[in-house]
Amino acid sequence: MVTVTPTADAPTAAPPTARRRPSGRPVLRLLILVAIVAVVLYPLIWMVGTSLKSQEEIVNNVGLLPERFTPGNYTAGWSNFDVGFGRFFLNSAMVSLLTVVGNGLSCLLAAYAFARLRFRLRGMWFAVMIGTLLLPQHVLIVPQYILFRTLGLVGGDWPYLPLLIPQFLATEAFFVFLMVQFMRGVPRELDEAARIDGAGPFGIFRHIILPLSRPALVTTAIFSFIWTWNDFFRQLVFLSQLEDYTVPVALTLFIDSTSQSAVGPMFAMSVLSLLPVFLFFVAFQRMLVEGINTSGIKG
Repeated sequence: MVTVTPTADAPTAAPPTARRRPSGRPVLRLLILVAIVAVVLYPLIWMVGTSLKSQEEIVNNVGLLPERFTPGNYTAGWSNFDVGFGRFFLNSAMVSLLTVVGNGLSCLLAAYAFARLRFRLRGMWFAVMIGTLLLPQHVLIVPQYILFRTLGLVGGDWPYLPLLIPQFLATEAFFVFLMVQFMRGVPRELDEAARIDGAGPFGIFRHIILPLSRPALVTTAIFSFIWTWNDFFRQLVFLSQLEDYTVPVALTLFIDSTSQSAVGPMFAMSVLSLLPVFLFFVAFQRMLVEGINTSGIKG
């Protein structure tokens, strides 16, 4: 057995290099992100702090946090009117949830027709539908009010019909477009396989398109709930009775030009009005991201 011994001329291992000093870029990025978060959260923190201030401190103290906490603003705001503020929350929840159902059903059916069915002038009608996205809501509110007023639906026994009927008629072109983009990504081979098994258009919709459209439906539900809960203008136009008001309309009642404004209770109820939207978004955040990614609505 022959052993080989290293000679003096054999190359030696290079000494370990000195550890590189950490650069300041991560710290700079962190500081920039903290600054952006501070700017974004400043209005929210200011609103929460103002909801805990007294009327005098709101006028004199411009700081974020109150010098003397006034939690009574929440109690005063909840019972400030002849109708408890909880009634306004129930009204908003009912309108928002029914809007979610209406947009989900009607927009899904309309999107299925544009994405999967063949009929005359389909491209033209799809272009007209997309064109409605260019119309501001304030342009449409006047003819809508005249129409519902003529039909006797404004101020009737069920005052929410003018707010809900359009949602069951697929008037939200954005959600129709979102679902069309999603359905175009579903392989058409699934439709052909279903036709071989004897399924018609409704069978294909029920057994293939509907189960696979869950991400797009969740995205539609989240946006519908948030937009309807925060909607002010349409609800202000169509609702006239105090007991029918929703949360955004009821918040305006705290500012009265003929008497002293209850600013503290108004901010307290504003904080509470953000909780349902925040919780709804947090609960379905993962599904929202998944729905947007699979629907083709990307930057």
